Parts: sequence; C-alpha cells; structure tokens
Amino acid sequence: MTSLKDIRSAFLDFFAARGHAIAPSAPLVPQNDPTLLFVNAGMVPFKNVFTGAEKRPYARAASSQKCVRAGGKHNDLDNVGYTARHHTFFEMLGNFSFGDYFKAEAIEFAWTLVTGDFALPKDKLWVTVYHADDEAFGLWRKISGLPEERIVRIQTSDNFWAMGDTGPCGPCSEIFYDHGSAIPGGPPGSADADGDRFIEIWNLVFMQFERHADGTQTDLPKPSIDTGMGLERIAAVLQGVHDNYDIDLFRTLIDASVALTGRPATGEDAPAHRVIADHLRAASFLIADGVTPSNEGRGYVLRRIMRRAMRYAHGLGAREPLLARLAPTLADEMGGAYPELARAQPLIVETLRVEEEKFRSLLERGLKLLDEEVARLKPGEALPGEAAFRLYDTYGFPLDLTQDALRRQGRAVDVAGFDAAMAAQKAAARAAWAGSGDEAAEAVWFDLREKAGASEFVGYVHDCAEGVVQAIVKDGAAVERARAGEEIELVVNQTPFYAESGGQVGDAGRIAGEDGLEIEIVDVKKRAGALFSHTGRVVRGAVKVGDAVRLSIDVERRDRTRANHSATHLLHKALRETLGDHVVQKGSLVAPDRLRFDFAHPKALTDEEIAEIERRVNAVIRQNVAVETRIMPYDDAVASGAVALFGEKYDDDVRVLSMGVAFDDPRAPYSVELCGGTHVRRTGDIALFKIVGEGAVAAGVRRIEALTGEAARLYLEEQAAIARAAADALKAAPAELPARIEALVAERRKLERALAEAKKQLALGGGGASPADDIVEVAGVKFLGKVLDGVAAKDLRGLVDQAKKTLGSGVAAFVAVNDGKAALAVGVTDDLKERLSAIDLVRAGAQAVGGAGGGGRPDMAQAGGPDGAKARDALKAIEGAIAA
Repeated sequence: MTSLKDIRSAFLDFFAARGHAIAPSAPLVPQNDPTLLFVNAGMVPFKNVFTGAEKRPYARAASSQKCVRAGGKHNDLDNVGYTARHHTFFEMLGNFSFGDYFKAEAIEFAWTLVTGDFALPKDKLWVTVYHADDEAFGLWRKISGLPEERIVRIQTSDNFWAMGDTGPCGPCSEIFYDHGSAIPGGPPGSADADGDRFIEIWNLVFMQFERHADGTQTDLPKPSIDTGMGLERIAAVLQGVHDNYDIDLFRTLIDASVALTGRPATGEDAPAHRVIADHLRAASFLIADGVTPSNEGRGYVLRRIMRRAMRYAHGLGAREPLLARLAPTLADEMGGAYPELARAQPLIVETLRVEEEKFRSLLERGLKLLDEEVARLKPGEALPGEAAFRLYDTYGFPLDLTQDALRRQGRAVDVAGFDAAMAAQKAAARAAWAGSGDEAAEAVWFDLREKAGASEFVGYVHDCAEGVVQAIVKDGAAVERARAGEEIELVVNQTPFYAESGGQVGDAGRIAGEDGLEIEIVDVKKRAGALFSHTGRVVRGAVKVGDAVRLSIDVERRDRTRANHSATHLLHKALRETLGDHVVQKGSLVAPDRLRFDFAHPKALTDEEIAEIERRVNAVIRQNVAVETRIMPYDDAVASGAVALFGEKYDDDVRVLSMGVAFDDPRAPYSVELCGGTHVRRTGDIALFKIVGEGAVAAGVRRIEALTGEAARLYLEEQAAIARAAADALKAAPAELPARIEALVAERRKLERALAEAKKQLALGGGGASPADDIVEVAGVKFLGKVLDGVAAKDLRGLVDQAKKTLGSGVAAFVAVNDGKAALAVGVTDDLKERLSAIDLVRAGAQAVGGAGGGGRPDMAQAGGPDGAKARDALKAIEGAIAA
C-alpha cells in the first residue's frame, strides 16, 4: 500500500525533477490576503505572484500546502464526519507556472504522473474541459489517447476559474477517477454526476485571460498554470479505498481514538471518530501556526472546531481530555513533513487539554438544557431559535454544534429565530471580521521594490550610514522630490534604521543632505517585504530621488530599545522554565520606554511565579556575559534548539541570538532564539528588570508588561515614595501598611452596604412613607414608578423584585439618576407577562432618556440613557406603553 507520506514525497519529487522549486507550505494564517480567514487553496500563497505584484526567484513551483475550510465562504464543517471527502483540514498538492509553461506541459505532467508514477489505469480516468476550450480538448486527446466520449465538455462556470470579479481568469480541466459500478453515480456532465462513483482528483487551471470591469476579457501576456490535487483524495484512490477516512493516516488516528475510548468506529459511533480525527488535524495545525481559541475571528473558528470534536468525544464516553491525548499520534504521523507540528506539540497538548476541561462542564449543562427543550417539542418539530441562542449565549454552543446534537433525532433548528435572537442581543454588531491586512500588498510598494530592489540594513553594526535615495512616497503616491514642511516616506538603498518587526518598534532619528537638507524621522516600517520606509517630515531644504544622504539614528533611544528587546528573550526563557514548555510567544512590543510580552498560558500568574521569573531574569543580567549572534541556515538553527516563533516568516539564513549561561549547565547558553532585532552587547547592559503588570488579553493568552534599566529604577523609587507617603498618612510604619489598608477597606465595605440598604428602604417607602402612596392604576394595572437619586444601577433589580412582592399584581419601574445619566429597571408580575413584556416597557422608557435598546426577560428588564434630566418622562413613557 502506498502511504500518504510516500504519495506526498512522490508528487514533489516528480515536479522537482522537472525544474520546479519546492515551496514549503505557508502558514494557515494568510500572509498576503486580508480577505481570507485561512489559506484555503494551494494557490493562495502565490496570489501576488500570479497578479504580478510580487516576484519570486523561480518561474515554476510545486508544493503540498496545508489548507483549512471551516469559516467564511469556504466552510465544510457541517459535513465533516458524514461524507467520504469533506474535511476541515486538508493538504493540496499543486504545481504552478508563473508565465513559464502552459497547457501542453501542464496536461503532459498530469497525465504522466497519474498514469505513470501513480500507475492509475487509463480506463478508470475521465477528463473534463471548459466547453469552449478546444485547445485543451485537442491536447488531452493527443497526450492521453482517451476516446472523445471520456473528454467531457462542461458548459457551466464550474470549469471556468476567476480570482475575482476582475483580474486573472481562465478555463479549467479536471481529472476524474471511476471507483466502479458498485458505487452509484454517473460520469461528469451526466444527470447522475453528483453521485460518488466518479471523483475529481485533480483540477488544472489555465490562467490565460484578464477580466476587466466592463466584463470584457483580454489575453494575459504571460499565461500561467495553477493546479490542485487533494492529497487525501488521491491517497484513497492509490490505496484502493473509496472513503478518505479509510486511508492510512485516518486509520491510524481513528484506531488511536478507538483504543482510548473503547468504542468501535462502526455504526452510530463511526461519525464521531471521523470528526475527532479530522478536527484534531485542523485544531493542531492552527495552534501550531499561532491561532489561539477565542470568541472572534480565527480564534472563534478554531474554538468551534475544537468544541465540535469535544462534543463527539463526550458522546463516546470520554471523561478525560481525548484530543490532547491523541495529539502525539498526529505529531508522529505528520511531524516529519510539517516540523512546526512537532515543535509546537507542548502548546498543542496544553491548549487542547485546557479547552476540553473548560468545555466539559459547560457541555454537560448545555446538553441537559437541550434535552429539556427537546422534551417539550412534538415529534419532528424544530428547536426554537431562541432556545438555540440560549445554548450559544449561556454555554458557548455554536449553532452548528446544536444542529449536530439534534441530527440523529431528525430535528432541525429554527435558524431564522436564532438569527433574530442574535440580532436583538447585538443591536450594534461589530463590522464583519475582515483579517489583519498586509501593507506590503499595496501596489505602489511592489512597484518601487521592482525598481529599487531591497533595502540593506546595516544597523547591527553602525548607528550612522551613507545612502542614496531610491524613492519618495507622499500621500500614497511615488513622487520625485519633496520640500520643507512636507510629510513623506523615504526609501534609501542602505540604512542603519531598524524597521518595525518582530514586536520591536522602528527607529527614530534624522537624515541630512546637501544644501542644509534635514529630515526628522519618526518611524520606519518594512514595505513589500524588503523596502525600509522612513516616515518623517522635511524640516529644511529639499530632497529628490538620487540624492546622497547621511542617516543617523537616535542612539539613546535605540539603546533603551535594545535593552528591552534582550530582556524580552530572557523573559521568554524564564517563563518556560517557571510555567512549562507550553509557553510560547503570542505577540510582543519592544519600545524604548517599556516592553510587553504576550504568551500562551491558561491562567493568571501567582505572585510567587512573578517573583521567580524576575529572579531568573535579573540573575542572567548580573552574569554580564557577552551576547552572541550567529548566522545559520534555518533548518540547522532549529535543529540546534533555537526557538522559532510559529507563523513568523524566516529567510533561508537566520540570525541566532544566544544570551546568558544556563543555570543547570555552565557550558550552555541560557536563551537561544531566532531574532532579527537589535540587542545589547552584554546582558549587564540591561541593568535591571522589573515586571509592572500581568493580565489576560485573550482566552489562553496572558500579557506581561515590564521595565528595564533606568526606567525600572525610577519605577521602584516611585513605588517606595508612594509607600512612604501612605505610611505617613496612616501614621504607621511601611511594614504595617497591608494590615491597616485591609482594615480600612473592610470598614468602608461595611459602610457602603449599610448606605445601600438605607437607600433601598427609602426608595421603597422607608422613613415614614408608604409604598402604596406611589401606586397608581394604569389601564387596570397597578403601577409603581419612582425616580431615585444616588441609587446604584446594580441595586435596581433588587428594588424591582421587592416592589413586585408589594404589588402582588402589577408593574414596577425605577429610574436611577447618577452623574446626569439614567438607569432603568422594569418588572412585570408573572400573572401579567402574557399581556405586558418588561423588555418592551423598558425600551419605551429608555427612548425618553435618549437610550436605545434594552434587554432582559419578560418579567425583568433593564436599560439606560444619557439624559437623566428626563427621568420622569421615562416613567410617563412606561405608563403610556402599559396603556397602549
């Protein structure tokens, strides 16, 4: 049997032997397309090459690209586990020509590979072409020798590809494999084409036209080739199975799942094991590429994938985290082809374990609620959308997970009702997530890069340098010259200025030239991957393209930035030593005045852990040993133990930074990382390290803020002065401050509770008045409404509950006015809920005080508004709504 690993290698070797550069798989997070959540096709990393916005050192390439389709337009999540070929994660084998070869060679390569190297029988193969593509039809007839009836002309857009409404486009040609008459379905183009007998295994896109805004098409000057062959699909064919989940990789993962759960991969349990195997791949690779579970964007899609798998694991009876225990099996199977999977394994295991433990309790309660809701339904009746939304809102159940849970019962979900409930909760819904963008994709910068070439950075050694102005950009357009007072971006052939990258901010300084030219530089960014863009203002004189200039950085600012960057590396290592190997960097900011470090960790750090981290970093600083930098091939650097950040782009040759002496081995460095930033010459140059903040920034991601050097010393001095001032104010010794403050806080809380209770009693008629004095009758309904000054909004709910008891039957409404703003709470007794809704009433009142919306339950709802002066108008509006 040909293994999936062998097939991948054979494909790449085939094209390498035919002059193709083998491009490594790009990260799943797109580097060049802000419209995509994830890379979803093999051509995505080459998009700018096809459009001409980017040049590569090769004209033909091949790759095995990891892809995810589980969010946005391309979403196969619902089908995974129930069909033979749907996956959230898959590998796309592809060969590409960027204006090099075209149809004849592409068809020749494809036919030679599938019938020669892969030895597929010709009588099992069918081909489709776009109906108007006579050239492709003739080439297939000549090269393959297939009879004309097995070269099918397709008239639909299925066989015509376009990158968008405008831009490159062209006809497609597909290769289909016939799995045999035992499987229902007809050949492509027939009435039964949707059956599973004839399966597309390879798609060849002939990119030969340019589509214009008016709908016309013109020939591209350099036609190109883009192909895609699903690795899992071709593996099923070559391994003699019809179902992708029967190939060797999935059989290994499913067998491991069966062993851990004790449940067979047959019958009703079969979809569960398939879902777990598929979703394990997607989740693990996304985590390895830097995606963290969260409630929005890419992290939300990851969490949906994980929770769907975890629900199926729960259904199989797994009471211990299952996906985390399966992750090593996946790493064994795919880590050779994708080393990031092996490197990230501690983080993958920890993330899966924490998410599964967190979700299990929510899942059990959510499924109980779902069972209760279903018990009220008639046979076959759909689950109301509001119930599905409560599951989502309260227990974190995505809609598709609820639909999955009901699938076996033959029940649907009222999706329209779910959407309505979601819309009601999120009246001011945020704009659809559209990705982070890639500034290097701006056409002007690609054009300049083609003309000027890459900028050379000399700032590792020099603080000043001579250079020649290669380009000037003003207001987003290239210009030839700039004068005093104009704000510009300047590109020079070589520069000592560091461009913002890897969390380190860009340098500042000045550029000088002839005739008194002076440009103040405030920031530097990297454009189009290799152009250093110096942002600044022309203070004196004028500058034009071709001028020779002298560039000088702000050395004192750079020195402080260096110290913070080097301390960040030591912090990373200390975190891993203190908390565990699952800690990896998730983001950073290295500025002259501070450093910020985000890292993967599931819980808050204790005071003891923070103290230990500080102790370790400062101990290495005191070693005052030289910082060593080496240039090494990327693979050698990683193999030697250097830490690489997942999702970062690295050149073939990388800088390896070693700092300090390991505590347990004086022959080994303390920290070894790949880094292109600027750093201190000796660890002692950092002087002092102090953590000043720690907190959460996202689910599973913590942030540390810290200071170094003089900033750290001034911070400690300021803290000591504050402690002395507080001790003097309390007439206590500094050591007595914690106990004295704790006593004062306890006394204040006691007084606040007493005051709040007094306000409540007064609001409900305390101090001699009777609540009955404020009750009026509106349309036959008793109504108690009051405006309250100085009562906190959080206390209104309790007041409404008490007032409802007093009324017995009726409506209670309170408007609290604080700092000129109004907070409203409305309660409706149970006997009136069918007639009156507290939500409708509170919204009527909110409009009177300039608010919008409001929410809650039919018996209790709250809202607010900016105009507290109209509090009594709000009560009148509520009365009017009762009477309506």
